[in-house]
Amino acid sequence: MYHTFSRTPKHAGIPIPPSGFSLFKKRGGLLITRIAIFSDIHGNITALEAVLSEIEKMKVAHTICLGDLVGYNPFPNEVIERIRSLGIPTTMGNYDQGVGFELDDCGCAYRNNEERIRGHISLSWTKEQVTPENKAFLRNLLPRYELEVGPFHFLFVHGSPRRINEYLFPERPDESFRHMMSNEKANVLLCGHTHIPFFRKIDHFTVVNDGSVGLPKDGDWRACFALLTAEEILKINFYRIPYNREHLKEGYHKHPELPFFAEKLMD
Repeated sequence: MYHTFSRTPKHAGIPIPPSGFSLFKKRGGLLITRIAIFSDIHGNITALEAVLSEIEKMKVAHTICLGDLVGYNPFPNEVIERIRSLGIPTTMGNYDQGVGFELDDCGCAYRNNEERIRGHISLSWTKEQVTPENKAFLRNLLPRYELEVGPFHFLFVHGSPRRINEYLFPERPDESFRHMMSNEKANVLLCGHTHIPFFRKIDHFTVVNDGSVGLPKDGDWRACFALLTAEEILKINFYRIPYNREHLKEGYHKHPELPFFAEKLMD
């Protein structure tokens, strides 16, 4: 089971023994660090702007993007250029890899042949649209990103620590996560790729999936991101942000050759 929260969320408190913190802010005498993470924007610039606006209000110490800037939705260059302009540390997603290196496969999983055909059209269209300069930016995204805040060692990836396109779903067995993290120093794993937000506490480590900004798959069309708050415990909040979907529709109307992937966003 996984948990999602609205704009004024509850939190999941995960105890970790206190130690020397690398800290950003005081609240009532207690030093804290806030980290915003988001991913899977997939060419949805309007959703991205809504999330960035919300994060700006939070005065976070770090903002990390877990990749898949492009694909499916009609504003790939706009998304890339916005992330570039902000200098946000960004891990490479499988779709970023496919477009940046002009591959024939994006490393996506499709349930049937119709999805596969639509996916191929999306990949080909996105490769045609993205500028050479932006492709170079995608090629140079990070394979992983690590950050230490006191006792918390955060590992940020797109899919998993093992593969860029490995899906870590909420129902994955604990033993699989234990094996995956057995050679990692991190005690907090942050990932995306599935478009489904969740968190799990397993033994000494925590797994957080930040959902998706541009194409959620959990039945809620609103853009999703996660806020981590490191105090004496690690608090995990998921925020759902509404945005103007008319701009997204207009983008599809301007590019009728692109299959319409936003059906679930329009419910």
